[in-house]
Amino acid sequence: MKKTINIFLLIISFVVLQNCDEDQFESSLNYVSFGDTTYSTGVDVGGSNTIDVYVYTSSKVSSDVTFNIEADASGAADGSYSIPTSVTVPSGSNEGKFTLTLSDVDLGIGINRIELSFTDVASGYDNGGSTAVEYIQNCTEVTGTLDFVFDTYSDETSWEITDALGGVVLSGGPYARSAGTASESLTLCSGRDYTLTIFDAYGDGMFDGANLGSYTLSIDGEVKISNDGEFDAEVSTAFDTK
Repeated sequence: MKKTINIFLLIISFVVLQNCDEDQFESSLNYVSFGDTTYSTGVDVGGSNTIDVYVYTSSKVSSDVTFNIEADASGAADGSYSIPTSVTVPSGSNEGKFTLTLSDVDLGIGINRIELSFTDVASGYDNGGSTAVEYIQNCTEVTGTLDFVFDTYSDETSWEITDALGGVVLSGGPYARSAGTASESLTLCSGRDYTLTIFDAYGDGMFDGANLGSYTLSIDGEVKISNDGEFDAEVSTAFDTK
């Protein structure tokens, strides 16, 4: 019985010592990390915005410590961002911050994303991971209509509206044979550039030899595009909502 108790005490002692060693290791670990995994914001049409990104060290630093920042901006529009290359945690603190400037340069309608990470981390520190900054162009909605007068073969007609980056934002068609007319309701963002493309599956436009079709696009009551159906397989026309 006494032997069993001694073995049990030895096991308990080993576990306690091991936990103490692990606690000591964790408490001595120095690292730097970003304050959040994702930062999100919007940019007004034709404007710019700033966003502060925070970094933290595991304990207060005794003197200024500078950490290098690496940015992967392959998911963002060129020219829409300005990013510093480093951030400093000042003496007596465990917090630093840097500021990104974001501008409405070809933002389109999608989410722009920049991945940020630490590189060549200062001696004595471990890398605490990365973060992402996501931003979009703020949208003030406008409404409009796209009206068609078809030739006989309205089932050959389809259309799409793309933004400045080529992304399809709206589309429709084809229509029932001999539909006559159609009116599509549109919701877009103000202050942006778009392109309307009309397609004809047969390749002879909206003209069956006897009946010539047409289409008209209006935004908030203002006619932006008004064309007849004389084209081949497709025709594209730029317009804006400014």
